[in-house]
Amino acid sequence: MSSIRSRDVAAVAPSFLVWTGFFFAPILYLLVVSFWRVRQYKLVTDASFDNYLLAAGEYRHAIVFTLVLAALVGVVTTVFAFAMAYMIRFHAGRFGNVLLFIALTTLFGGYLVKIYAWKGLLGSTGIINQALLAAGLISEPISWFLYSPFAVVITLVHFLLPYALLPINAALRGVDDAPIEAARDLGARPSRILIDVILPQCERGILTAFALAFFVSAGDYVTPQLVGGTDTFMIGNFIQSQFVNRMNAPVGAALAFATLLMTLFVVALVSLLYRRILKACAT
Repeated sequence: MSSIRSRDVAAVAPSFLVWTGFFFAPILYLLVVSFWRVRQYKLVTDASFDNYLLAAGEYRHAIVFTLVLAALVGVVTTVFAFAMAYMIRFHAGRFGNVLLFIALTTLFGGYLVKIYAWKGLLGSTGIINQALLAAGLISEPISWFLYSPFAVVITLVHFLLPYALLPINAALRGVDDAPIEAARDLGARPSRILIDVILPQCERGILTAFALAFFVSAGDYVTPQLVGGTDTFMIGNFIQSQFVNRMNAPVGAALAFATLLMTLFVVALVSLLYRRILKACAT
């Protein structure tokens, strides 16, 4: 028995050491640093909550704006991903795997390439504005297509859609066909089958997709910097500025952990609302 446990420990030890060294230890260090201060560009180990009070005061609007925008990206991405996965699972037939492969090929494109592609599409001289002008639907280019929260949402949804598609597709593949056929035989409408049979079995996949899109969006600073404009600064931009421009790691770390706590709260709230809504719709 002891030899078996020794082998199990030896098998787990390398991954545990890698996880501790590259994930847990840096996060723990940043957590400690978030309580320190910077004086004359040097870290001073004065433990205080001043950095978190600064985050809750001066940066609270940026955090709230980031959470709202990231939640919108998460919801839109999850809805589109579920629609695609649902079509692949129940309507595409033998072409389902082909459609899934085509959707996942976008993962091989560089992120910056996608951002600059959307800059070209949404700009005043971009394809979308030029097409609307040619069709006579607008008299002048729509300026808010680019350098706005709209551009940030569109770009992030495009980037995150394949990642959200994977857990939802896996969850739908695990849905048993027998309850669906039984519900159809009993005369249930497609909407009732979706709400009562399919969605409860896809809870983990849907919530995982939302959490993935939400976390990535809440921590992103490249997209708002390139397509968001001056009115779309998210908390990631301020964190990046504290670490790189101001050389103030304690404030940057405090902002990061404050945002992390708020994102965890939002994900827990969305999980609770998802279950409550399904339960209400089922009654």
